[in-house]
Amino acid sequence: MLSDISQRKIPLILQIMLFAVLIEKSITFERFPSLYLFFFGGIISSILAFVFLFGKIKASIHMIGISSLTVYIIGLSIHNEINTINTVAFFVIINGVVASSRLVMKAHSNKELLIGFFCGAIPQCVLFYFWL
Repeated sequence: MLSDISQRKIPLILQIMLFAVLIEKSITFERFPSLYLFFFGGIISSILAFVFLFGKIKASIHMIGISSLTVYIIGLSIHNEINTINTVAFFVIINGVVASSRLVMKAHSNKELLIGFFCGAIPQCVLFYFWL
């Protein structure tokens, strides 16, 4: 619940650094390619949210996280050729629950939620090219 946009810069920088350390030291591309690309997509999403801050645009970090996870689960379903329609449906509903809760708490506007959703989903979709 950081009300000022400038207060979001340090947590986003820390998140980017922690993701970088995680994928550099623990989750390597050689061992876990899909998980590596998921966290790499998380870095890209965090960088996008950070860049938006300079334009005085606040992206919902909650929506970034849940939309990234939803798209990643869809990618896993395609990659492993298994039917996970119930899991995908559950996460689509959770996307709506997260968005609704952010609106009810008056933490974000519709625009900020959409920006967060696309900041999370688009990098994951682009990275599908490398592992699907």
